[in-house]
Amino acid sequence: MTDTASLFQDMSDRSREVFRRVVEGYLETGAPVGSRTLTRTMTESVSAATIRNVMQDLEHLGLLGSPHISAGRIPTQTGLRMFVDGLLEVGDLNQDDRAKIDESGSANDSDVSALLDRVGSALSGVTRGASLVLTPKHEAAIKHIEFVSLAPDRALAVIVFADGHVENRVFTPSPGQTPSSMREAANFLNALAEGRTLTELSALMKREIHSRRQEIDILARAMVEEGLAIWTDQGESNERLIVRGRGNLIGEQGDEADLERIRSLFDDLERKRDIADFLELTEHGEGVRIFIGSENKLFSLSGSSLVVSPYMNADRKIIGAVGVIGPTRLNYGRIVPIVDYTAQLVGKMIADRG
Repeated sequence: MTDTASLFQDMSDRSREVFRRVVEGYLETGAPVGSRTLTRTMTESVSAATIRNVMQDLEHLGLLGSPHISAGRIPTQTGLRMFVDGLLEVGDLNQDDRAKIDESGSANDSDVSALLDRVGSALSGVTRGASLVLTPKHEAAIKHIEFVSLAPDRALAVIVFADGHVENRVFTPSPGQTPSSMREAANFLNALAEGRTLTELSALMKREIHSRRQEIDILARAMVEEGLAIWTDQGESNERLIVRGRGNLIGEQGDEADLERIRSLFDDLERKRDIADFLELTEHGEGVRIFIGSENKLFSLSGSSLVVSPYMNADRKIIGAVGVIGPTRLNYGRIVPIVDYTAQLVGKMIADRG
C-alpha cells in the first residue's frame, strides 16, 4: 500500500499546489481539471506545459488519473486519501446546518428510534447525501428469559428487561428440542442473567458453557447458544440501521453504471449483512473517520465515500454511530463537522433520556 504521508513529504511545493488545486477543483465541480485552468489560479506564474509535466508526474505516482485522452486530471482514491489526511481544511459548522440538526432532536419524547429517525432525515437533508444512523442496542439489565415452542421447527425467545422492555425473536431450534430442554436452557440462563445486560451475559455464557458442560445436557446447551445468538448476532441486524436520503445519491444525469452501483450499495444496506462492520468502523477511537471508495468494506463496489462517527452514552461507552454516504467527491471539509456535531448531539440526547 502506498505510503501517502511519505509521498506528500517528498513532493515539491509546486507539485503540492498543483495536486491540491486539482483535488479542490474536482471536489467542487466533479469535472476533470486541466492545465490551462490551473495557470489562472497558481500562486506563481507557470506555463500550461509546466503544469502538464507536474500532472504527469503526479499521475505516475498514482495520485491523479485521466478519465479521457487529452482531458484534465481527477484524483485517484489514493490521491483523495492523501488530500484528506494531509491537506483537508475542515470548516466550522454552519449556523443554518446546526439549527436544522438541533431542531430534529428538539421534541421531548422518550422514543429513541423516532428521535434517531428524525435526526437521520435532517442529516441527509443538510448534507444532500444518504444518512446512516445505527441505533443503540437495548442495554438495560435482564430480568427474565424464556423459550417457547411454536412448532417442531420454530421457537420463540422472549427476554424481559428490568425496565419493562420486552423483546421477542422467532428462530429455528436444533432438531429434537423438547419442552424440558427449553426449560432447562431458560433456567440455566436465568441463573446467570439477572442484573446483567445482554452484552455482559453473552461474554459470560461463552465461559460458563465451556466450564459447566456437565451441568446441562446437549440439547439444552444448543438452545442456550442459539437463543443468545438471536440477540447478539442476527437480532441486532434488522432494526438497528436507519437509512434516509437514498434519492440524494441519484443525480439527474446519473448514467446506468452509476445507478447500478447505487443499487448495489442499497442492496447491501437493505440486507444489513455488514451492520456489525459498520459499528466496528468506529470502535477504534472516538471522532470522525473517512472511508473512501474501496477502503470501506461495507460498500466497496459502490464508488462511494462514508464519513462516520460513533456516539457515546453517559459512561463514554460507544453505543452507536452516525454517518453520511455520498460520492467520492464529497465536500469533506463541510461534511466532517456536521457528522461530528450530530454524533455528539445524539450521544447527549440519549444520555439525557437515561
